[in-house]
Amino acid sequence: MNASEPLSYKDWCIPWANNQITLEEGVDRMLALGAPQDDIPFLVKLVENPRFSIPGITLFHGAVELKQHDCIHLVLGRGMLPKDEAFVIGFTMGSTNQVSTAEESLFCKISKHLYPRIYKFDDEDIGIFKDAVRLGSISRCVSLDSFNFEPWLHCTLQELRERLGIESELIEAYYQVEKRRYPHSQASQRLMDS
Repeated sequence: MNASEPLSYKDWCIPWANNQITLEEGVDRMLALGAPQDDIPFLVKLVENPRFSIPGITLFHGAVELKQHDCIHLVLGRGMLPKDEAFVIGFTMGSTNQVSTAEESLFCKISKHLYPRIYKFDDEDIGIFKDAVRLGSISRCVSLDSFNFEPWLHCTLQELRERLGIESELIEAYYQVEKRRYPHSQASQRLMDS
């Protein structure tokens, strides 16, 4: 990529090791490239955003609004590609410790078969999603879907990860595994860059 070309969402990532920027700096960088709420397909919003849920019915634990979802991308050091989305959604769901096998299976079917083109998960993405659900559930971090990131915008990603209780060793070990497992994947190869 040429330095004068604008950065694409496909290339955007603040890797795990780049932990000294503030959450606010990361959000600002992400907002310059991410899709506005209005551009996100209705099915994706219905599945992933609690604002679009049916009152009294929880389709999927861990559903969050877009700004909170963006903060979780940054905290987990993930970009905007499908593998990144799969990890962020899976870890968020897993952190609730309420995801049933049926719920996980239903999300996999919807994201693989019903999501629109660029949001659709392939088999590798589904594998990462399932791994992330497990990692989120074994982590002792707070439930990411209920955490208010707003008062923490001034904190570095490292400080925020510590406050959330996200175990660096757990994430780093998994990212090394993912990097080896998917050598052809841009999303997986850049996870530990500094």
